[in-house]
Amino acid sequence: MNSKKDSGIAGAGKTVTSTLGNTVGGLSNTVGGVVGAASRGIGETVNGATGGVGRPLGDGIANIGTGLEGGVASVSQGIKDAGEWKTNSGVRR
Repeated sequence: MNSKKDSGIAGAGKTVTSTLGNTVGGLSNTVGGVVGAASRGIGETVNGATGGVGRPLGDGIANIGTGLEGGVASVSQGIKDAGEWKTNSGVRR
């Protein structure tokens, strides 16, 4: 049984925003994953090419990309949640 809040204009709006949110969130996750993987690959290349001397730089590059990947994943989830009209009442601060 549908509730009144999921019918009519509100229901149609929720469907559109959910689809849009899931699409944008999924694309963001893809970009974040590519950036994370690329930075780890570059970091490993720097480490392999320079040995111990360049390890701090290589590890730093890898860590920055991994951090960006995690941040983008969090934003992507927020976009998906917003598209589904979820509230953040369960978020701890």
